[in-house]
Parts: sequence; structure tokens; C-alpha cells
Amino acid sequence: MAGRAQYALGALEGARRRAAPGHKRDATLIWLKIQEDAGIDIVTEGEQARQHFVHGFLEKIEGIDFAHKVEMGIRKDRYKAMVPQVVAPLRLRGRVHAFEARVARTHTRKKLKFTLPGPMTIIDTIADRYYGDRVKMAFAFAELLNEEAKALQADGVDLVQFDEPAFNVYMDEVNDWGIKALERAAQGLTCTTAVHICYGYGIKANTDWKETLGAQWRQYEQIFPAIDASPIQQVAIECRNSKVPLDLLALLKTKIVQAGVIDVASDTVETAEDVVKVIDAVAKFVPKSNIIATTNCGMAPMRREIAEAKLMALGAGAALAREKLG
Repeated sequence: MAGRAQYALGALEGARRRAAPGHKRDATLIWLKIQEDAGIDIVTEGEQARQHFVHGFLEKIEGIDFAHKVEMGIRKDRYKAMVPQVVAPLRLRGRVHAFEARVARTHTRKKLKFTLPGPMTIIDTIADRYYGDRVKMAFAFAELLNEEAKALQADGVDLVQFDEPAFNVYMDEVNDWGIKALERAAQGLTCTTAVHICYGYGIKANTDWKETLGAQWRQYEQIFPAIDASPIQQVAIECRNSKVPLDLLALLKTKIVQAGVIDVASDTVETAEDVVKVIDAVAKFVPKSNIIATTNCGMAPMRREIAEAKLMALGAGAALAREKLG
């Protein structure tokens, strides 16, 4: 999710749909070039080949019925959505993201990050009509995620990041089994691993919910110790214009922190100096050598020109921070 900008291509019909692989390849290359021009050191393929950060993975899995979607409450009924159903044992129908991973790896010499949805977030975004057990289904998805993550590593991906916005909703379950499912998804990887957690962006339901959380958002306090004890190496977290107390980052003693220094809920474009201020604030609780500057979350809802400008600010701000802060 962090640092990406995407355009939904799934509505293409007829000949345009048959041309979609070319469009997706071109869109991937465009966003790689934009990130490189912005001075981004760790780039992504921008999720250009996916309609949705979860369903883009699910579309290549046997045992899921997309034809008969049902309405389901998401994130403890924060909002409703029409979702596919698990109706049979889950199996991969071959590779999921080989096309875009290989296109990106072929066309950049930068370090390449690739994002996958985490198992807890997946089961919070799909209806179960087969397993009858949330935990059992989560671990079934974790096994498939692990299979694809290992293949992405073989494709030359340097960093696999699992996006788990559900982690700040089901805190007890995170500690009971969520971290274990995440570890299963990352099992055996030798590339860098990361988890992204956030309070949700891009839709009114998330904005309204955050208005109810008070002056400080302290939910992460309940899960950071478990994340810190896990073998996952990096944690991506929103820091710009959020109400997460930055002192909570000190709980991530053993982790690299991908600090979100770009606000993806506002069209106001940050300056390089804005970015430096956030990095400096984070550095009071995280060693500078353990900080990577990124965006708070994905840029999917943004207009292209805004996303581009924010990426330029991210690159310029990170460079200025290295100069000013060391």
C-alpha cells in the first residue's frame, strides 16, 4: 500500500479488456519512471495490474466465487461492501503477480518492493461459506500468500510487504493468532519483509470512524510488542497528520520503521521541509539508521498530478533529511 498510485483497469470491456495487459505494462513502467525521477530509492510496481489491493490477489485463487457476491460488514461493520465468497478449498491457479513483478524487475535497477494483502485483512474482506472458522481460513490464505511471496522473491523482488489494516481493528485477535498467520505468510523468505498497518484512507467511512477516536490514536500500543517480537523486519506506519503518538514507535525496538511522511488523505502537497520535520520527530523515538521515509498509505484515490507532486516531495524531503539530519 505505501507509496503506490494506481488506476483501476478492471472496467475495460471487449477489445479494450483484451488489450489490458499492454495498458497495465505501460502504466507500471510510467509509475516506475515517475518514482525514479522523484528520487525514490525503493520503488514499487504501483499495483497497476490490480483493481483492489485484496481482490487483486483473490482473483487467481480456486475456491472463491466472484459471481455471487454478498454484502458483508468490513472492519467490525465500519462499512458494508459486496464481497466474493469462499466456497471450496483454497488453491492457487498458478502465479498471481508474476507479470507485473517481472515487468518492474526488468525495467528498474532500484530496490523493488512488492505488496500483498495480509491474511487477517483478507478474511475481513471475503465471506466464508466453506471453512466455518476465521482462523483456519486465515491460515489457508497465509499458505497461499507464502507460496506467491516466495515466487516474487525468485522474480527478484527485494522486499515483500504484507498490508494489514485490519490489525488496528481486531487487536486481541492480532495477539492471539494474527501475528502467527502473518509469520506463516512470510515463512522461509530471505528477502526483506515488512507489514503495513494503518487506520484506513480513501473512503468516508474511515474518515468518520477516525473522528470518533479522540485526540490520540493509541490502538497500536496493544499490538506493537507482538509485532516487535515477530521476525518481520519492517513496519510501515502513518506519521504525517495522523493522531498516532510518535512515542509509540519506541515499542518497535528491533524494527526498521517505514515512517509515513506524506499525507494521502489530503491534496495539499508537502514541501521537502515538511518531510524533514516528520522524519526529525520520528527520530526522537527511532534511530535515524532505522527510518525509511514513505507515504502514509496508498495513493489510489488521488489525482495523478497530486500523486506525482507528493512523490517528488517524498524524494526531495528524504534527500534533504539526509543532508540536515545525517
